[in-house]
Amino acid sequence: MTSDLLVCGLGPAGRALAYRALRQGQSVTVVDPQPERQWNATYAAWADELPDWVSAQVPAAVVDNPIAWTTRRVELARRYVVFDTARLQESLDLTGARVLTDRVVDIVAPTRSGQYAHDLPSVRLASGAVLPAGRVIDARGVPRSPALAEQTAYGVVVDRAQWAEPETLFMDWRHDNGADPSEPRSFLYAVPLSDDAVLLEETCLAGRPALDSSVLRDRLTHRLRSRGITLTGAERIERVRFPVHGGKPGRTTFGAAGGLLHPASGYSVATALRTADTVAAGDAIWPLSARAVHALRLAGLRALLALPPQDLPVFFDAFFTLPAARQRAYLSGRDDLPGTAAAMSALFTALPWRLRRTLALSVAGIGNH
Repeated sequence: MTSDLLVCGLGPAGRALAYRALRQGQSVTVVDPQPERQWNATYAAWADELPDWVSAQVPAAVVDNPIAWTTRRVELARRYVVFDTARLQESLDLTGARVLTDRVVDIVAPTRSGQYAHDLPSVRLASGAVLPAGRVIDARGVPRSPALAEQTAYGVVVDRAQWAEPETLFMDWRHDNGADPSEPRSFLYAVPLSDDAVLLEETCLAGRPALDSSVLRDRLTHRLRSRGITLTGAERIERVRFPVHGGKPGRTTFGAAGGLLHPASGYSVATALRTADTVAAGDAIWPLSARAVHALRLAGLRALLALPPQDLPVFFDAFFTLPAARQRAYLSGRDDLPGTAAAMSALFTALPWRLRRTLALSVAGIGNH
């Protein structure tokens, strides 16, 4: 049996792609070592990034103006959505798909015209089976490597009553986590998961190597204690670690594997949801403008990695004081080359002179990055 589409990997990107292909009437096969595995990460997005087809039941919380603490308090004029992870997964219904519990060990490109089944792209599975399909899309994410910068985080879920601050903290760089000023920085991410629960997460935005989970745990414990919250040890824990770059844009990859992950923020789920219909239909999502934006975002990652730890709050203070349209262009305009370039230029101009040389050298690929 040959499907129109074979998707490798059932994370948010792969599952969204399979779901939208099914909705288009395609025959779909999905392959994953644990297709029934429940997602346990917390996913969020800017509300204006989401396509209309996302179920209204998926958000766990919607925040109109999240807060960033840099060198001061900044209110972000953009609606933020925190997903109910279980509902998001359930909403991407795979009824009608052929679901295989197996591991893809190789993806083989066609060598001839594609007129016959054996000339189609195919996957070789750990079980030994070889499956052809009209199209094969790799959505298995990006494997870890010492060469890749990673984002790491350690979080706990606490009762809403324990969290005295009523605000959602998108980034809180205040220095009350016990870390030495010369050490790599981390920030607090504090978002509601429901009316009764809040996720409090100490996050290393990007590092090579990134901060270890144990370091982030100690920092979070110190930070919360300084704010009057003592953890009991019974709280639900969330650990995060993933590469923030390394994907390969193209027609045969999707999600983080396909370069959709924003290398300077780590966000990718909304972009995968927004582009799933286009990819399912077999159309391209990587025009030259999108590839150029991707290159600029990678330059932005080099800039973040090059900044001295004490200057990260200064950098984000400059970014979050840009006009909202320029912030949005850089964070969400994946094919908006003029908007992304204008945002980066405005940010560079807004930074102190002492940081501009560091950023210029890092963006050019010179020095440590």
